[in-house]
Amino acid sequence: MCAAIRSTATGVPMPSCVPFDQLEPGQTASLGKTITEADILLFSAVSMDTNPVHLNQELADETLFKGRVAHGMLCGSLISAVLGTVLPGLGTIYLTQSMRFRAPVRIGDTVTAEVEVASLDHEKKRATMRTRCFVRGKVVIEGEAVVIPPTEAVVAVAQNEKRAAE
Repeated sequence: MCAAIRSTATGVPMPSCVPFDQLEPGQTASLGKTITEADILLFSAVSMDTNPVHLNQELADETLFKGRVAHGMLCGSLISAVLGTVLPGLGTIYLTQSMRFRAPVRIGDTVTAEVEVASLDHEKKRATMRTRCFVRGKVVIEGEAVVIPPTEAVVAVAQNEKRAAE
């Protein structure tokens, strides 16, 4: 299991990198985030998805969800965070992603995005990753991604830590 290395200065996960030749089927990594009102408002603005099911409690109460829910793609984007910063990590190129949205996510839910190396194509140097998001142990999103992992290790230093070291 890969775990994100946390910055000592900020507590924010620091990117890591697992090159293609170090990947093995079964390796997993995950990151978690609690969804906030601000997350939904910011995602609505950047995505231009202003569907009332995300923003208007009164209208959302009338839907099958009986209340506001987070954007599926907001939660799904956490998968991109794991792939791009933990496993395989820095330098990864995201080629495809399929997703099935299995259950709603609400404000205050902690979403854990998990990726698992499902298979490796040694000829094309590609990895197929099983992708899932959980809330309280229940799968809310599942799918599959194909990525091109980096061929060698890449190291990142946070800008604020780089300045502090100088």
